[in-house]
Amino acid sequence: MIKIIDINFLGVSSAIACFLIESNQELILIETGPSTVYNNIKKAIKNMGYDIKKIKHVFVTHIHLDHSGGAWRFAENGAKIYVHPNGMQHLIDPSKLIHSASKIYKDKMHMLWGQIKGIKKENVQSVDHREKIKVGSIIVESLHTPGHANHHIAWKIDKNIFTGDVAGAKIKSGPALPACPPPEVDIEKWIESLELIKKENPKVLYLTHFGKTTNVVSHIDEMKKRLRSWSLWIKKNRLNNDVEELTKKFNEYVNTFLTDKAKISDKLIEEYYTANPPYMSVSGLLRYWDKKT
Repeated sequence: MIKIIDINFLGVSSAIACFLIESNQELILIETGPSTVYNNIKKAIKNMGYDIKKIKHVFVTHIHLDHSGGAWRFAENGAKIYVHPNGMQHLIDPSKLIHSASKIYKDKMHMLWGQIKGIKKENVQSVDHREKIKVGSIIVESLHTPGHANHHIAWKIDKNIFTGDVAGAKIKSGPALPACPPPEVDIEKWIESLELIKKENPKVLYLTHFGKTTNVVSHIDEMKKRLRSWSLWIKKNRLNNDVEELTKKFNEYVNTFLTDKAKISDKLIEEYYTANPPYMSVSGLLRYWDKKT
């Protein structure tokens, strides 16, 4: 049984999830959120009848702080953290990760992500593409899925795939939206990763942002369409605007889409923006086009 935990990030529901799975009395957690929500997760797990310190297997999709910023808390409890080979060193020594994130979040770093500590090497295991990890009766398979980041893994268990950010965000009745932060966005690789997931023929996608979707093919096709449209919008508008003006216009572009075309409520828009603020995608897509040209 897969249990969805709403980590209530910044006090907003349905923005970020992690997933708890029991296998022959062994506990698996997929994603950790930042360290600021550790106590929220602890309380949710206790309400389910479990002890958070019994979680000994933590699978993170990638090292961005909303997905793995709290992994060190679980490692201190003795958990093994499974991660992409390109992300392993950043969990052991997060100094470069903190420096990079600080450029984006500036004085909001601690408020958003809290404390970030390195993890002992023996508590981190890098996982190759298609490698399988057996936990109790469950086999967790690694699917390397670059595009959002080169250290991204989607985790497959039976006919379920935990997609991290490769399948974007879909909250409640809203649309599928990508997150395109710097520095590693690659649209071509991202679309290849989405095709890889589609070929696995999963029945359910578990989205970190947020929950589960069973409309797998339509969701993936919508994501591919939106990735292309967002990246082409940035390409078209980037030369005539400075970054500040471009960001303002892109926010308006996304907001207009959500209110006029998707027709979702202000509350749902807040949940989307908590999970995936549009301004982050501007710098990521600008960097993508700068590398392309």
